[in-house]
Amino acid sequence: MTTYKAWYEIKKGHPSDALELKTGLPIPTHLRKGDVLVKVQATALNPVGYKFMTTIPNFLAGRPHVAEQDVAGIIVDANGSEFGVGDKVFGSSASPRNGTLAEYVAIPSSSLVTVPPNVSAVEASGLGIVVATAYQALVNQLKIESGQTVFINGGSSSVGLSGIQIAKSLGCKVVATASAKNKDLLLSLGVDEFIDYTQAPLVEQLKAKPPSPKFHAVFDAVGLTDPALYLNSAAYLAPGSTYLTAGTLPKTRKEILGMLRQAFEGLLRPTWLGGVPRKYGVVTVTLKKKDLETVRELVARGAVKPIVDSVHSFDRDGVLRAYEKIMSKRAVGKVVVKVADEG
Repeated sequence: MTTYKAWYEIKKGHPSDALELKTGLPIPTHLRKGDVLVKVQATALNPVGYKFMTTIPNFLAGRPHVAEQDVAGIIVDANGSEFGVGDKVFGSSASPRNGTLAEYVAIPSSSLVTVPPNVSAVEASGLGIVVATAYQALVNQLKIESGQTVFINGGSSSVGLSGIQIAKSLGCKVVATASAKNKDLLLSLGVDEFIDYTQAPLVEQLKAKPPSPKFHAVFDAVGLTDPALYLNSAAYLAPGSTYLTAGTLPKTRKEILGMLRQAFEGLLRPTWLGGVPRKYGVVTVTLKKKDLETVRELVARGAVKPIVDSVHSFDRDGVLRAYEKIMSKRAVGKVVVKVADEG
């Protein structure tokens, strides 16, 4: 076999219009220094993928390029790296030139680590970005400690599910939100208190039953553009503590205004002028080798178990169904495209 297939983003738009399956691509035989060649077994979709696809112009997005970032597969050319041919690896690409929705990808070895023996390639494919995001948010930015109480909004999102498990592994009490259908899943991961956000606005529920003691940290894993949860956070977030939100790309005028208000109240308006008396931050993630090694260690010792929402085929119908699922915002865990059989 000397050629392969890959799904290219060719223009801005809905995946059904923006994606094109290119065939007959020559498998790379001369790799850049530091790159390895991976035969892809599975690729996990991330919300940032379709958000950029549908909103960012071509000249800013660097199109055409292969879609997606997360990957799990087998090393077929180690190119002098620390890996060997046949090693099972997972990781995440930081550059459009290394898109992963393909049968093969040339990717920096620094973007990969070996797959823990207790997970499959499908499970491993979704570990890179979401677990590292949750870990950096909770440990590096919020600096949570054993015995503290953490509030995680969006507990059934991929980042939220990882965040719950990481916080519990550190000895924290976790209060998390989701819809009622996901209650059992969150409780099975160790959530101490579950809040059904569909029953009433979260702010009303938290004010009606304020935590005692107040939360030591709030992690908004879904990146709400409705500012109410932050603007009222003094009622349930301890003084000196931080409200940290995942990044989001607002689409509607209401979402844009909500995001701007959150940023203004949290970052620009001082408390003595009526600003919210709680710290505000946005998740910043720089994926490095050490972060992936931390992710691997968490998974290998069972502190974090990957949760897969659904698995889809690599053909057009399968790929578009995968994007439909993740764009529905109803996925619980990772949406994965299976590219090749394991073995």
